[in-house]
Formats: sequence, structure tokens, C-alpha cells
Amino acid sequence: MDGPNPAAVAASPWRRPLPQWLPFLWSRVLFAGDNPTAIEPWRGRSLAWLVVLPALLLYPCLAFHLLEPDESRYAEIPREMLQRGELVVPYLEGKPYLDKPPLFYWLVMASYEVFGVYDWAARVPSALAIHGCVLLAYGFGRRYLGERAAFGGALLLALAPGFLSMGRLLLLDGLLAFWTTLALFGAFEALRGERLRWGWWLLAAAACGLGVLTKGPVALLLLVPPLALHRWLCGSQVKVAKGAYAAFALVLLLVTVPWYAALCVRIPEFARYFFWEHNLQRFLMPFAHEQGFWYYGPVLLAGLLPGSLLLWPFGRFLLARDEATVRLRSPELGFMLLAGGWCVAFFTLSTCKLATYVLPAFPPLCLALGYFLAHGRWRNSVVPRGTAVVTFALLAAGHYVVVPWYAEYRSPMRQADEVRRLCSDPAVPVVCYSRPCDSVGFYLAREDVHNFRSKEVPIEELRSMVRLNPRTVILCTHRHSLQGLRELLPPEVHIVDVVHLGLPDLPVVPEKYCKLVTHWMGETAFGLCDVAVIEPRTNEDG
Repeated sequence: MDGPNPAAVAASPWRRPLPQWLPFLWSRVLFAGDNPTAIEPWRGRSLAWLVVLPALLLYPCLAFHLLEPDESRYAEIPREMLQRGELVVPYLEGKPYLDKPPLFYWLVMASYEVFGVYDWAARVPSALAIHGCVLLAYGFGRRYLGERAAFGGALLLALAPGFLSMGRLLLLDGLLAFWTTLALFGAFEALRGERLRWGWWLLAAAACGLGVLTKGPVALLLLVPPLALHRWLCGSQVKVAKGAYAAFALVLLLVTVPWYAALCVRIPEFARYFFWEHNLQRFLMPFAHEQGFWYYGPVLLAGLLPGSLLLWPFGRFLLARDEATVRLRSPELGFMLLAGGWCVAFFTLSTCKLATYVLPAFPPLCLALGYFLAHGRWRNSVVPRGTAVVTFALLAAGHYVVVPWYAEYRSPMRQADEVRRLCSDPAVPVVCYSRPCDSVGFYLAREDVHNFRSKEVPIEELRSMVRLNPRTVILCTHRHSLQGLRELLPPEVHIVDVVHLGLPDLPVVPEKYCKLVTHWMGETAFGLCDVAVIEPRTNEDG
């Protein structure tokens, strides 16, 4: 059978085979605008704003209590590695912790070496990574979308609470967002023009490798699909030889393999546990943090504020058919939407979802919104400026006042004197039941805290421990843990002291509403409800 008549296709461009229809729709309808003809220069004033504003929202307000469970875990692991002089095997509570690669831990260890072992020092690498993303968005956006659009997008990113406020916490996702942003934009820059630009190509490979060394193969999965999809949709003319792909793979392997190989030699079961159980199975099968497919919709709407206020007019901008608007929608704008959209889609497909997983989507999405802002009817309006001022003030209030107060109010170490009185003696074993509480280990510099989970409690091991020791301190980390502990303790021991870490009344809340508010906030400290002291019974006890 003969193929489609070229003359008929030319006369009616919508009559084409299905494999050609999507590239046509993408490159000839949605993003048919002209490529930028020249790279616009840096503006000193724009760069100064993007250095100063995020710095004010990040660095002076990092000193607040660790939030359980993630922050305390990621503060304690580098502390134990530093104390051991260990660079290969991450340790938590004296045992290997194989869930994540070590790059984030190494950076926190370096921060401890420079500043000392403090909670704020542990957050410095996250804050630097988030600030770095803002500057990367401006630097690369200026090359693709113009200086004004790049400044608007970077400013939206710097004011987005879902990015700046969440990313500065002691989590791996902010650092992953930095490496993913550098890899995406570096590779995209390498593939623009008429030939492959090797410097950008190899920089992207190194950044991707550092992303893999931060959180695993997900860094590669966030890079390759949007690049490949954009090349297919836009019909890229840049030829990438097999040697270029081999060089990319070689750089990536040189960055990642030394640590992965060293850990496999030390702990052979690591490879199966990390790649199969903790990555593939966690993505495909119910594991934890299960949420519906809609989960990231509200996350992005709230997290992108004030940028998400532009979504409705931005959608109209993307679908407008008038010639002047079509010329504004460049292929570079399309790539920003592909990169951010793919990240959201990828984590939507995962059975395990957390709000911070989509942090790598924020830089390209904010640049797309910044491009629209720079070319829309608000270009010279005072409304965006006023909105930015209000958003900055709200973020500053949250960072300087609300978050530190809330972290202290809910911290397991809020009653620090009581916890130290019971847990500071290294001769007295400390046990967490029925969940970990790593804040206590971090603030007391103890790596010998034992964990007994309620669903997998080795009852005899716990009973033997309280029988054999003259004194044992048990941190009850759930509001029902103390009751369960009373039921499983052997008859020859008893509880001699209990400290309840309930939340105090809020001074600004009327008394009749205090119980309701504290109940809504969880009733007890994060990760620690009661502290029980166990001792063997004596003849006098009966």
C-alpha cells in the first residue's frame, strides 16, 4: 500500500501518521516560536537580589530543633560516621544504614568539621543546595528564555514555600534537586545548536553521577526521559555519536562506582537491598507513604505559591492560537514544561509518595512561569512586585518565628533537662520502643540507642535486657507504647519512674480550646511520648 500523498499532507498538515502527529502538535502548534537569537547578559541588580533575598530566608534561621523522624536521622548518621572516622559505611545507632548513598552525609560531616556538631550546621548543605538551585535557574534561564524571564522564574523559585521552606530542611531532596537541575540544564545546553558541546555534556554527566551518589538511580531517571522526549518531539538536528554516550556513561561510572563497589565489598548484601528492595520494589509495590494519584496536585498548588496564581492565565497562554502569542512559545519553554512535568509524573506513578520528592520539578516549572510573567500583561504591573513583598514577609515570619517555635514545642528534647537526667549515663542502656527517636541520640551524642519496633519486637531480647541491667531507660515513642510496655515486661522488673512529655497549653489559645488544639497537633512531642525507667524488683518491692 502506498504511503500518504505528500501533496495532501502539505495541503492539510493534520492528515499525517500517528507517530508524526505528536511531534507536529508539539513543535508546530504548541511550541512553534522562534529560538532565542542571542544570550542576554547578566544583570548585576538581578543577581544581587537573587543572592541576598534567599540568603536572608535561609542562613540566619537554621538553628531550630530537629524534626522527627527524618531530620534527626540525617543529622545523626553523619555524626556517627564522623565519630568513627568512617567514609564508606553509613551508621545509625551503631549499625549500618544502607537506605541511601553517602554524598549528603559527607557534606554534613564537612559542615560539622567546620562549624561543629549542631543542628543548624547539619542544615547548611541543604540551604546551600537550595540557594544554588535559584542561581542555576537564573544562569541557565537567561540563556534559554531571556534575562527578564530568568529573573522572574528564579525569584518565583526563591519565594516558593514548597521549595525554599521544605528544601532547607535536613533532607536529601534539596541536594538531589541541585544536581538534577545542573544535569538537566547542562545536557540541554550541550544539545542546543548545530553540534554537541562537550563541556556541557560532561558537566551534565558528572552532575548526574553526583545525583546518583545522593539518592540513587532516580537522578538518571529524572534526566534521560525529558531529554529524549524533547529531542523526539522537536526533531533535534544535533547528532550524538555512540562515543558521546559512552563518554557520558564513563564519567557517571567514575563518579559513582568507587563508593558502590567499596560498600559491596564491605557488605555484600547491600546491592540487592539497595537496588532491588529499596528502589525498585519501593517504586512498584506498596511500601510506605502510599498516596493517591492526585497527591501532587495540592502539593504543587500550595508549594508554588505565589507562582501557582498564574496557572490559569498560563494555561490560556499555552493554548492561544493568535500568531503573536504562538511566536512567544519557544521550544525552550516546552523543555521546561517537559522536565518539570516528567518529574511530577514519575513520582505520581510511584506507590511511595512524599511532598519533597518533587523538589527537582520546581526550577523548570518556575522558569516556565517566569517566562509567562515576563511576556504577559503583568510585565510592567506593580501587582507582581507587591505579591513578592508580601510573600517574602510571610516566609520570613515562618522561618524566623513559626517554624522554630513549632519545632521546639514538639521536640523530643523540649524537656531537655529531664531527658538528660535519665539518658546521659553511658552505663545505662537507652531503648526506643516502638519507633526510633534519633533526636535523643544526636543531642546526647549517644550512638548506642537500641530500637525495638512494635511490629517486629524480639520480646525475649528486650526482656533479657531489662532483666540483666540494674537500670534501663525506655523511650516510649507512641502514645500507646507505655501501655504496651507494661504488658510485655517480665514480672521480675518494674517501672520506677515515668516522665510524660505531653504538650503544654498554648498561651495564645483560650483554655477551653487548648485540649482541642493540642489534640489536633498530636498531643505529645514528635517521636517521644513518655520516658520510663525500668529496674529489677527487690525483696522490698514484693
